[in-house]
Amino acid sequence: MNPSQVLLFAFLIGAVTGLRSMTAPAVVAWAAHRSWLNLHGTPLAFMGSTATVVIFSLMAVAELVADKLPSTPSRLKPTGLIARVILGALSGAAVALAGAQSIVIGAILGAVGGIAGASAGYHIRTGLVQALKVPDLYIALLEDVVAIGGGILIVSRF
Repeated sequence: MNPSQVLLFAFLIGAVTGLRSMTAPAVVAWAAHRSWLNLHGTPLAFMGSTATVVIFSLMAVAELVADKLPSTPSRLKPTGLIARVILGALSGAAVALAGAQSIVIGAILGAVGGIAGASAGYHIRTGLVQALKVPDLYIALLEDVVAIGGGILIVSRF
């Protein structure tokens, strides 16, 4: 895989984090655990451990449920956005390392992707709910499918 593709995937996995903050790290952890992403001998080798897979998977499932609650704050509020930047950076760095690219550049692209995905996801979701005149739940479930499917598609390219 050429370096440009790897760095694009680092940005895109960050964008997945923007949609669902825990989905990208969970998908990356599963990919490292299943050796789709080779992180052996890197500073992010822990991503492939069973404990990391379990923790991120449980957190991702909890987020998928919590996202549907009316009391859940906007992903664009500082807490949600900061989480997306940090987890996007982690996920982007892992993808970049697995593709033999710079961990720093991967982290930066993942963080930027997290911000871009959060903003685009918010505006697309609210716009679709208004345009289609459907309950938010339907679009939220569609967004879940996009985040999970997109994450798996990205990490399966390695």
